[in-house]
Amino acid sequence: MRVGLIVDSACDLPYEFSRKHDLFVLPVTAVIDGQTYVDEHEPVRTQEFYQSGLLQKGHHAETRAFSPRQIHDLFMEKIVTQFDVAICETVTRSRSLIFQNATEAMNSVMAHYHEARKVAGRDGTFSMRVVDSRQIFAGQGLLAAHTLRLIGQKLPKNVLRNEIESFTNSIYTCVIPRDLHYIRERARKRGDKSVSALVAFLGRTLNITPVIFGLGAEGQPAAKTRSFDTAVEKVMNYAAARVQAGLLTPYVSLSCGLTWIEIEDLPGLNRLRDACERNGVDLLLSQMGITSSIYIGPGSLCLALAAEPHEFNDFQ
Repeated sequence: MRVGLIVDSACDLPYEFSRKHDLFVLPVTAVIDGQTYVDEHEPVRTQEFYQSGLLQKGHHAETRAFSPRQIHDLFMEKIVTQFDVAICETVTRSRSLIFQNATEAMNSVMAHYHEARKVAGRDGTFSMRVVDSRQIFAGQGLLAAHTLRLIGQKLPKNVLRNEIESFTNSIYTCVIPRDLHYIRERARKRGDKSVSALVAFLGRTLNITPVIFGLGAEGQPAAKTRSFDTAVEKVMNYAAARVQAGLLTPYVSLSCGLTWIEIEDLPGLNRLRDACERNGVDLLLSQMGITSSIYIGPGSLCLALAAEPHEFNDFQ
């Protein structure tokens, strides 16, 4: 039984990790200044976007989920003919139509896959599940890495699905936005009122950089700092201490909307690397994808790990 894992391009993971494990990336359409781009999480294209400045504020940028028809066609061509069981993990349904559209596509695929498998020479039935990760960015990447670990254990498909859906409730995410005003403007265009005008104003005028912390995508301010570097150091200290205390899966996922030179200069990064190495944990360090960067703003940072219930300040 060959099991395939599908993620969407809001999922931040190192490119080499995704390629090694044969992850299929469901693209998202990015529309920037009226021009349409397909974000397939390809590193060269991502780097070109960072260098071009198209992701900076001042450019009108938005993301659009692939339609159910587009997703159906991709599933029929790339998934049905290659796998016997497929799991599609999407960015949280509260922030995107990807889950809804992928579910509609899955239902259509399940009614029409037989001929495609016959032509491809694959015997037996095909099954599929679309899972709302309830995560964003690095959190979605962490869930994908853990799912691959579970797939390697060759669990029965129903056990696998239950393990995935249970595990997502233990993923803690830290987000450091570089520009609260940017986030508020992007959120306003989506109809999301979670970032108030007052918070954005304070962040811009007083140079306050918050650390947003919580389970999955439902975070709250856990710290307010006077600089991005101070906020980063707090997050790195938290992650290193939490790694030392123990995790529920041996991964820490970290994505950054920065150039690689800037990423390597992040304060506390080497401390986190050392903690991971000492404790047998893989640090999944990646450059934030186009979709993620449009959503939260270039220059931002997202870190995720899975652990027993705790608070951010427990590990400062």
